[in-house]
Amino acid sequence: MELDQNLLDSKIHDAKSGSQSAYNYLLNAHWHYVYSFQLKRTQDDFKAEEITIQTFSKAFNQLSTYDSKYKFSTWLITISKNLHIDLLRKESSEHRRVHKEFKLNNVVDKNPTAEDSLITEQNLTELLAHIKKLKPHYQEVINLRYFQEMSYKEMAKTLDEPLSNVKVKLLRARRLLSDLIEKKSDFK
Repeated sequence: MELDQNLLDSKIHDAKSGSQSAYNYLLNAHWHYVYSFQLKRTQDDFKAEEITIQTFSKAFNQLSTYDSKYKFSTWLITISKNLHIDLLRKESSEHRRVHKEFKLNNVVDKNPTAEDSLITEQNLTELLAHIKKLKPHYQEVINLRYFQEMSYKEMAKTLDEPLSNVKVKLLRARRLLSDLIEKKSDFK
């Protein structure tokens, strides 16, 4: 992937200053590269897409830490690789936990207790309240992606927007929602 280094440096500088068009440029210029990298590692379209989104979210959140003496694409791949390793560890840990639980109990009861159902319902109510605090266009992309389970292509068609805009909107919506949830937990 050969990009004009001066243009790339300029866009990184602009993104650090909060320019939405610079974020879009960086996302569009590197999306395929990071996604392809993850697709080779995961062999799963959905996982590759999710890790790629997480990569850009983390990169954009930590853009101030980027050191320009390294290639931006290398920095993104490093973040992406670490996120994938974290996912594998989490899956492995979950697999060991379920296996241990199965061995101990012989059969794992998957039915939620009344208490579990109440907690889940309360958590969903809280999450929906946080989502309602977002601007309507962010509420819409979260609804389409996570409640209607649409793919990015379906969302782009529904919203009549370019795919890259939908990805950036969802990225920002997730970041804003995360910030709202973190603020709430800080007050507990």
